[in-house]
Amino acid sequence: VRLEIAHDCPEELTEYLLQHFQLTRDDLYQVPGPVNLNRLLAVYELVDRSDLKYPPFTPSLPTELATKNPFEAIAKHDILLHHPYESFAPVTDFVYRAANDPDVVAIKQTLYRTTHDAPIVASLVSAARAGKEVTVVVELRARFDEAANIELATKLQEAGAHVVYGVVGYKTHCKMILVVRRENGQLRRYVHLSSGNYNSTTARLYTDVGLMSNDEALADDASDLFNYLTGYSRQEEYRKFLVAPVSIRRKLYEFIERETALGEKGRIIIKCNSLVDGEMIRRFYQASQAGVKIDLIVRGICCLRPGIAGVSENIQVLSIVGRFLEHSRIYYFHNDGQPRLYLGSADLMPRNLDRRVEVLFPVEDAALQGQILENILAVCLRDTAKSHILLSDGRYTPRRYLVNGDGPLFDSQEWLLNHSATTLTGHL
Repeated sequence: VRLEIAHDCPEELTEYLLQHFQLTRDDLYQVPGPVNLNRLLAVYELVDRSDLKYPPFTPSLPTELATKNPFEAIAKHDILLHHPYESFAPVTDFVYRAANDPDVVAIKQTLYRTTHDAPIVASLVSAARAGKEVTVVVELRARFDEAANIELATKLQEAGAHVVYGVVGYKTHCKMILVVRRENGQLRRYVHLSSGNYNSTTARLYTDVGLMSNDEALADDASDLFNYLTGYSRQEEYRKFLVAPVSIRRKLYEFIERETALGEKGRIIIKCNSLVDGEMIRRFYQASQAGVKIDLIVRGICCLRPGIAGVSENIQVLSIVGRFLEHSRIYYFHNDGQPRLYLGSADLMPRNLDRRVEVLFPVEDAALQGQILENILAVCLRDTAKSHILLSDGRYTPRRYLVNGDGPLFDSQEWLLNHSATTLTGHL
């Protein structure tokens, strides 16, 4: 907790506020400019200056999800979604169809930062009132959204949904939906797994990746994890999921060690929000010293120092800050030509690895792996317009200053906006 005030705030008022909130001078931040810049977002909405704003865009929509029942489409093959370049509508429609499908018997979902009036919540309420088994794991302690989450939980409970608050001592941060459907006398399960929150508003502002699947092992893992979150099991081993706090750290160590053993044939690419875990950083250093080429796309805090001779000269760290908030987490390990590729909710921070319930889920389809590698990771690594390179002394420098020549700069987000319809949905 801190007190942030204008630099010219009267001393008497400053002292009063510190006493009132039981803070010390160490908690006082005097700002030489506007306080709470988030309030300027309201000005953006009010001012009609299209010349100062990004042009509007329409997300693309996978062909099969636009023309078929989502359960039919998912039954054919796994479907990858990349927001905001691809629409979030298939996700809300997935829950809406499940709520209104007489063959669906149960819906289970985690909610972290979702408003009580969101379309997905309306569908869950409708499903509960229709007599379907609806289980929702609501994380009340999503920072700054606590009040909204309480209102959301109350609304779901009043409709008859089974609302739980996860495991004591661990914040539930994983993102997943499980739908159980009766088909030809048997129960069949469908999952949506994601790196992002089930929030239609932020889905147009944050880059996230999601997977729709009816893979039996993924469905079994989702069922087991929901049983764990609702208190019906103490599951620690999963078929395909990597789950914090029990297995993500351990399995990532194994993957890094495998690349380290491959030496110069090793390859690691990781995209996440933050990298601050000390032991994970040490293992990256060891891999670099063995000759492994490592690219880290870390938007926020990064405590690793790349480019240090004899320590991390094979590691590059870049941060992309552009029109959209880079929020997707992608973990790629070359594995001597048999790639391991995981998506999910976990960053490389002690809180994510040890104090939260997180999920990393595999993408095993070779075509989808290729799309993620070529049309997301490789595109980000080409960015020279909005990326900053982390130097070995801890400073960031715009990558444009390091590019030779006078050619046009490459904006990864702009490229994805222009190409998503043909690249990310081409397999459909």
